[in-house]
Amino acid sequence: MAKSSGPFGRDLKLSSTPELSQSQEHAGRHRSAGTSSVRGKVREFRASSSIPAALSWEEFARQSILAAESSRLNPFSLHPEEYKMLRDHITHAQVTIYLNIRNGILRLWTRNPLVHVTIEEAVGCAREKRYFSLAKVAYHWLMRNGYINFGCVEVSNTAGPIPRVKAKGGPRRTVLVLGAGMSGLGCARHLEGLFAQLGGQWTEQGERPPKVIVLEARPRVGGRVYSHPLRNQSQSTIPAGHRNTAEMGAQIVTGYEHGNPMNAIVRGQLGIPYHGLRDNTILYDHDGSKVERSQDILVEKLYNDILERASVYRHKSATFRVVEGDRNLILFGRDPSDTGGATIATLENSNTPLPASASTTASTTEEKPSTGVEKLAGRAYQLSAGFNPNIPAAEAVTTMGWQLRSGASNSQSLQLDTIAKSSPYPTLGETMDNGISQYQAILDLKPKDLRLLNWHHANLEYANAVSVNQLSLSGWDQDIGNEFEGEHSEIIGGYQQVPRGLWQCPGKLDVHFKSVVKSIRYNPQDNSKGKAVKVECTNGEVFEADQIVITTPLGVLKSGSIRFEPPLPEWKQGVIERMGFGLLNKVILVYEEAFWEPDRDMFGLLNEAEHQMSLDQSDYATRRGRFYLFWNCIKTSGRPMLVALMAGEAAHFAEATPDGQLIKEVTGRLATMFAPNPVPLPSETIVTRWKKDPFACGSYSYVGAKTQAGDYDVMARPHGPLHFAGEATCGTHPATVHGAYLSGLRAAAEVVESMIGPIKIPSPLVEKRIKLELSITPVIMESKRKLGPEISQLDSRTAEQLREEDYEASIIGAILNEIGERPIKPGRAGVNPFLLYTKDNWYKCKADCDAARKVTTGDANAKASKTEIRAALGLMWRTASPDIKKPYLDQTQNARDGAAANAANFKERVATWDREATRIRQEYIQTHPPPNGNENMMNSRTAIELGTGKRLRRLGA
Repeated sequence: MAKSSGPFGRDLKLSSTPELSQSQEHAGRHRSAGTSSVRGKVREFRASSSIPAALSWEEFARQSILAAESSRLNPFSLHPEEYKMLRDHITHAQVTIYLNIRNGILRLWTRNPLVHVTIEEAVGCAREKRYFSLAKVAYHWLMRNGYINFGCVEVSNTAGPIPRVKAKGGPRRTVLVLGAGMSGLGCARHLEGLFAQLGGQWTEQGERPPKVIVLEARPRVGGRVYSHPLRNQSQSTIPAGHRNTAEMGAQIVTGYEHGNPMNAIVRGQLGIPYHGLRDNTILYDHDGSKVERSQDILVEKLYNDILERASVYRHKSATFRVVEGDRNLILFGRDPSDTGGATIATLENSNTPLPASASTTASTTEEKPSTGVEKLAGRAYQLSAGFNPNIPAAEAVTTMGWQLRSGASNSQSLQLDTIAKSSPYPTLGETMDNGISQYQAILDLKPKDLRLLNWHHANLEYANAVSVNQLSLSGWDQDIGNEFEGEHSEIIGGYQQVPRGLWQCPGKLDVHFKSVVKSIRYNPQDNSKGKAVKVECTNGEVFEADQIVITTPLGVLKSGSIRFEPPLPEWKQGVIERMGFGLLNKVILVYEEAFWEPDRDMFGLLNEAEHQMSLDQSDYATRRGRFYLFWNCIKTSGRPMLVALMAGEAAHFAEATPDGQLIKEVTGRLATMFAPNPVPLPSETIVTRWKKDPFACGSYSYVGAKTQAGDYDVMARPHGPLHFAGEATCGTHPATVHGAYLSGLRAAAEVVESMIGPIKIPSPLVEKRIKLELSITPVIMESKRKLGPEISQLDSRTAEQLREEDYEASIIGAILNEIGERPIKPGRAGVNPFLLYTKDNWYKCKADCDAARKVTTGDANAKASKTEIRAALGLMWRTASPDIKKPYLDQTQNARDGAAANAANFKERVATWDREATRIRQEYIQTHPPPNGNENMMNSRTAIELGTGKRLRRLGA
């Protein structure tokens, strides 16, 4: 069993990586020019101290790139906010240097999120002293925005004593956070961490860091993350110390990889066990018979085709400006030659040519991802730019394996323009239903086919918490392309352990329970005297604050139960009204023994139309989401338990129907499915009714027909001292636990910036390289002394040592140019059949995607993005026949066999390389004698030649 672990309650660990602790063996040396003092402690900044000498540059780069990708950041380009912050301060070459530093800092965090990253460690990712300021900026940006040092981790406190002459009078500044759900707790915890790590900025101004108070209406934490304890806690099958619970709200972690912050919190910090879900869904028809897998696959392909054709009407992807570094240098962990030059902003505003080595423009515009996967209940709905809507529908379904209806033409297709443009607010459901009706003229669809199609509708209604007939046609999937990777999973013992951990670790947050907010009075102007916010609760409590973060669900804001004085501005109230807030309910059934397959994680149920055997699509809308999916929760609850979902219109049916009637109906459906095995009445039942919950008023947000592009960002925008967080403010990950948490991190960063301003960028950010000229005349030596403090920026090496290192670099360059790098000990074969397939089909797929983009946009010059091409290739690979895949699979196997053989002759190849390197070294020295006549260079070797590291340091032979 994975147990909670971490430094909670213990002395702070100063290093999160073994390599830094090694460098700290030399603590106690005299204070150098690169030091600072915090709370009486001397900080020593040392170049490359966080870069392990034992790693090759390639391996270090691989780990750093993976860390950036695991943090939702592009390792090869600046984040749009980094771009805005740095464009006036760094050159194109320095973008690569910055990215190498930033990725290196992320590597420190992702390798051990139990221990915070210190600024010393961050600066240690810089390879020269003159980049220390660049590393500090990267560190503060990552820290403020919650890419590092977030979650249940103890951080250092830089707040020092307040000098008496600077002490300010008046009350301590306060931040109120409304709501102790994932966004509120995430925000409060991150604020506490930032106030500690940046505490010195307050104490230097004569005041204590602000305090954080959380107001929660319920008697518990978690909000819509609620694990209800079962009555019977005995005979549990889950690890000791975990309760038997039922998930009333959030239930699934949708992949830990590729940037989910739950990875660091659940797996890295709290050590909570979880159960990985298997993609083994089977479907039962309404009469209890199992649906043939072949028919299931065939109908799902048809559904995906209709979804793709409807997706033609999506909003055009937004663009944002990015600056890329040198990808090749970053891949190999190298910094470019930095000889100064114009800043990014200067290059953008002029015709100044880029350096010869630059492979990209100063900055480019890039589309947000417009392809991706809608994955729920083990089903993936692929949306990609590789789809060509101009392929006739009849041709498409024939390729899938369908037989055309008698008299249907191969050229017949769907015409969705009429329905899509018939209303100013078209919906996805209406458009897709029209497509299904048109397909009925091409295919001989049976009632069972319609039941299957409507099961997929119900699955989308589960994903969006609303009927597909209320989803915006143009924006329903506005978060596409931001999906995380890895298997979906459930938390063993209850998801509520996560918010409880955020509340209590490393120390308890100040949470006031049963504090129901009645009104918020605020001064939208910054020139107010005293506290800008006054909150009144229904129990008579009054709280005053300088800033407030409102994380109450969108449904509560829609209800108007909180009075704002003055009222919210029209732009904010308008988005609250436009955005949708949906409903999903559950019927939870606990038994003494399982009568279903205990190792199957989920199974689906098709529902009959209102009129039996109907071929009218509209007859399925009200019933299709009723008990449409059952989760088997034995492995996570510790008891035989099923959770039946009520999606779409069925969710509202659950709100209005008595428990007894729901239990009777679901028992009857289960009895039909598992006949002839008897199905008993459950020993315990729970029915959720989230719409009736006054502190939720629903389940989660969706993009309604009247919702406008960018509304999630408008919802997140602050107004005076009012800040907003919650899943409905996270446009990249709405309706999710991780989206709620990320919104809390974002709001915390906004609050801090409103108090102390943006990150201060020194000028110059990077000091110019100073060349030290040596002369035998005392006059020049005297001028060297006149440099004064500037000389502290130079390395302590002599000019002779510098010339020797330059000469060694020339020798290494000659060796690498002729015979390449020293052979690396073979590892496991890393050949991937999909990557081989991608290499062969990239340009063909790109041409198809470009053609599709031109058709959909009407722009003859339109090009598909790399993200769209990759998604289309993924779809091509998944649907490729075994004959097409075979050569790539064979090539992968051959590579593995070759790797095994390669390992066998590794020693021989290394010996050959060493002999050749020695020869090249001797020939180079004979042709180009060393400047100082040092004959020892003939027999010496660098660490690169020995294969022990990446330094140019010379070692004796």
